[in-house]
Amino acid sequence: MSAPISNVRPPPDDVLVQIADYILHTTITSAEALQTARHCLLDSLGCAIQALDFPACVKMLGPIVPGAVMAGGTPVPGVTEQLDPVRAAFNLGALIRWLDFNDTWLAAEWGHPSDNLGGILAAADYLDRNVRPVSLDEVLVAAIKAHEIQGVLALDNSFNRAGMDHVILVRIATTAVVSGMLGGTREQVINAVSNAWADGGALRVYRHAPNTGSRKSWAAGDATSRGVWHAFNALRNEMGYPAVLTTKTWGFQDALFRGKAITLARPLGSYVMEHVLFKISFPAEFHAQTGVEAAITLHPRVAGRLDAIDRIEMTTHESAIRIIDKRGALHNPADRDHCLQYMAAIGLIFGQLTAEHYEDKVAADPRIDAVREKMVVVEDAAYSRDYLDPDKRSIANAMQVFFTDGTHTDRIEVHYPIGHRRRRAEGIPELIIKFRGSLTGRYGGERTGAIESFCLSGGQQRMAGLLDLFSVQTAGR
Repeated sequence: MSAPISNVRPPPDDVLVQIADYILHTTITSAEALQTARHCLLDSLGCAIQALDFPACVKMLGPIVPGAVMAGGTPVPGVTEQLDPVRAAFNLGALIRWLDFNDTWLAAEWGHPSDNLGGILAAADYLDRNVRPVSLDEVLVAAIKAHEIQGVLALDNSFNRAGMDHVILVRIATTAVVSGMLGGTREQVINAVSNAWADGGALRVYRHAPNTGSRKSWAAGDATSRGVWHAFNALRNEMGYPAVLTTKTWGFQDALFRGKAITLARPLGSYVMEHVLFKISFPAEFHAQTGVEAAITLHPRVAGRLDAIDRIEMTTHESAIRIIDKRGALHNPADRDHCLQYMAAIGLIFGQLTAEHYEDKVAADPRIDAVREKMVVVEDAAYSRDYLDPDKRSIANAMQVFFTDGTHTDRIEVHYPIGHRRRRAEGIPELIIKFRGSLTGRYGGERTGAIESFCLSGGQQRMAGLLDLFSVQTAGR
């Protein structure tokens, strides 16, 4: 007869404790992280406003049912009603993420740490209107900590290889940070984060062929809103599950992570925000950013000779091949913005890549599939090694076009996209231009300038004032 299972409640798993202590007791002192967080906030808001031009996104916004509004609730760009913090988090998260144009983190698990801003901004706005003042500085620190939790968990833990979507880490990070913002105790933060782990993980099926679809654009909004929900529950003293990760059979590690331990690869500080990758030039899945840059560089040599192309050789890294190397029909915009060949073909043909290039009208251009068919994609082992090297973190791609007459272009090789930390000085001015271009057409120059100034100047501004600047009642197109 087997021994009875012990019902002695264990101490909290170490990962839960480290996260809670980081939230409650770590002071952020990195000037680089704080400045990068300002640019992250600015860029994320710009991405959100661009998404309002796409009906597939707009249809997901607003209260869950008509009329379900909250007095003293949060205004959301493009939405008439004021929303409760959970629904506002979904709206803001979906807007920020929709076009795959916000920041990126690449490691054993990749993801988009600014996805957490949906929950952070919703919680900050709710608190500032209803409970206590919340400053921009507090939000910047929350963003740094959310980036750090998500990014450090991603360094060694590969959830995608276990079939789970990376938004699990958005849920974990948002839960922890918002619990702290709401005033949670150490026990309450641990309880909240344990419940976030107990949710398990969403399947990645909606990110990969043959099922790629629009859920990948709102999954982060779902995850960050769930984090806000867990945080509010914890503040009601809802119990937690201290061994949620390590319990044999039923814990996360055994049940969902193939018996592997969940680890924090480095002490939690401000590393991730300092090294985060911005998408500046075009909305493309990040593993393709340098490939598209190479294609656009080749555009003047190729655009007038598309019919004379014999083959196009693309050299890339293992992650790009595993995630975005696609052949055959592409069924929707979400399918196209996760296809290396489609994005590169757009760059060669048009000399640019915008969100509109993923829509059906452009995709119907027969030249695109004709160019895709001529692409040969191969892995360079050195690129794959440099991608994983913590001192390099390159995202290299190369392209060369060969013509039927025996001539060929130069081989264009790009190791680091403009949004990489190694190109910060070059990238930030372009990021500001991207932001202004995202807002000016909808809000005008004066309002756009006020939003830019709010994000980049000082730090004691009240957060409710930021989302008021996006109010649909006062903005014109």
